[in-house]
Amino acid sequence: MGNSLIFDSNFENLKMDSLKIGIVHSEWNSNITDMLMSSCTNYFLELGIKKNNLITRSVPGSMELVYGSNHMFLNHKVDGVVALGCIIKGETDHDKYIAEAVCNGILSVSLSHNKPISFGVLTTNNIKQAIARSGGNKGDKGKESAYTLLKMLNII
Repeated sequence: MGNSLIFDSNFENLKMDSLKIGIVHSEWNSNITDMLMSSCTNYFLELGIKKNNLITRSVPGSMELVYGSNHMFLNHKVDGVVALGCIIKGETDHDKYIAEAVCNGILSVSLSHNKPISFGVLTTNNIKQAIARSGGNKGDKGKESAYTLLKMLNII
């Protein structure tokens, strides 16, 4: 399976200047999530989304992305959310429990609001893999998550 997402930027159904987007990112592994946040935000701005229509919030860790995403819909009336985090394997299975809970929680919030959330949570075995996926030789999951959200909003 390849790692080459094609950014076609064909969003004919979207009015970029009126979209309101929430971006929630975790502070845990901030050396990675800051890079994801930067590339995600820059991609939205490059496509014409107004800076004041990008509502950003940080949460302590990836588990809190679920609440943060729900908060975006309830309190900021966003059209969609990008959830950015980084879960790196440690000595125990803790990463598996966190990743599964976050994935299921994000899905539940998305379905309960009937609005898309793009899952930009890296789940890697080590920091090297995380760096490679946050703008390195394995892609840029921050930009890809922004693109994915726009693709989903475009089909609604």
